[in-house]
Amino acid sequence: MEKRERLSSRLGFIFLSAGCAIGVGNVWKFPWMAGQYGGGGFVAVYIICLVLIGLPVMVMEFALGRASQASPVKMYQKLEKPGQKWHLHGYLALLGNICLMSFYTTVAGWLVYYFVSFLTGNSADLSFGSMISKPVVNMGYMIVVVIIGFLVLSFKLQGGLERITKYIMSALLVLLLVLAINSCTMDGAKEGLTFYLLPDLSKITPNVIVAAMNQAFFTLSLGIGSMAIFGSYIGKDRSLLGESVNIIILDTSVAIIAGLIIFPACFTYGVEVNSGPNLLFDTMATVFNNLAGGRLWGTVFFLFMVFAAMSTVFAVFENILACVRELTGWSRPKGCIICAIGLIITSTTTALGYNVWSGFQPFAPGSAWLDVWDFIVNNNLLPIGSFIIVLFCCNKRFGWGWDNLLAEANTGKGLKVKNWMKPLFAYIVPAVIIVLYIVGLINYNWG
Repeated sequence: MEKRERLSSRLGFIFLSAGCAIGVGNVWKFPWMAGQYGGGGFVAVYIICLVLIGLPVMVMEFALGRASQASPVKMYQKLEKPGQKWHLHGYLALLGNICLMSFYTTVAGWLVYYFVSFLTGNSADLSFGSMISKPVVNMGYMIVVVIIGFLVLSFKLQGGLERITKYIMSALLVLLLVLAINSCTMDGAKEGLTFYLLPDLSKITPNVIVAAMNQAFFTLSLGIGSMAIFGSYIGKDRSLLGESVNIIILDTSVAIIAGLIIFPACFTYGVEVNSGPNLLFDTMATVFNNLAGGRLWGTVFFLFMVFAAMSTVFAVFENILACVRELTGWSRPKGCIICAIGLIITSTTTALGYNVWSGFQPFAPGSAWLDVWDFIVNNNLLPIGSFIIVLFCCNKRFGWGWDNLLAEANTGKGLKVKNWMKPLFAYIVPAVIIVLYIVGLINYNWG
């Protein structure tokens, strides 16, 4: 294979990594989970999980990528001691990225459909239930998302992915701020912001804490090598703690601002804040259809959502592509074609899960293929993968070791990981992950 590609700038790295983290998880999943789990209390626990668990795991994942200069399927083989089996997690990471995109591409397709509907003035009868019942709509828009994603990636890293992501992220942040300012002028802004930003400690239960941790891993794409791949594309001029802080601040800002857009609108128009996954689609469509200039606002909002979703699609597709190319030696264009065909096949399960295959309800009544993929990724591969990364990075006797992690993470200018942080990285983080993982499985709604 040719020499490993590089990102041309630090801004490209931060935007690309943040692009992987910022997406549907921030603006679709975070608000409906905040609404479902009591508002401000969930938000507070989520931020704590990001700082105490998400930040250390992100630093470790970046360090593995930069030290190995390889994708997840190869990085352990370069860093582990002879005879060790840590590299098996690399294949698990590749599987995790494929499972994630097997439902994410359909959700991204839904957003494109809503954007097109508002743009063309056909939003009056928009209904989430009606949309997901149409096989042609679901399959068609999912395929469009996959083709666009791999078309961009078929170009060189700097010319394709890095350049596109810079434009997307810049536009995304501008659109967010405009929409948030608009929502904060609504009649229900005070009630919405009170619910969203003031924690009610009585609502913080073990389930809320588990949900907040899983959401932190999901929104940062931690545990399945997504951050490691970008670590492998950057130089040694910046320390990894500082870069991780920048990305988490950017990611969290988008999630928080998304709530500033949605919750004032909910309280203004009497929309149930705990309506779940439908919150973004049905309720925001209702809001825009009853708003002066609603077609324009709806078009802008769902355009932003398409940007957010596609930034993650590009980043995770790049991760899958890098893994496949290192395993096969294929060129970038050939890898793109074959990966696109494979993902269209796996994504068909989600696209047809609410219509042709709606009889398959794996968990509680009403569950579908999307819930299978989400359970595999969100409830299992992300926390397990993060746990494995922590064990490998912090244990010298049977892993890479704290000294190697410290040397790699602290190379370059910026914030440094200190020795006094070792108990947090090596003991507290894995203990919290495993306890919350077990609690999450026990309390999962199996139906």
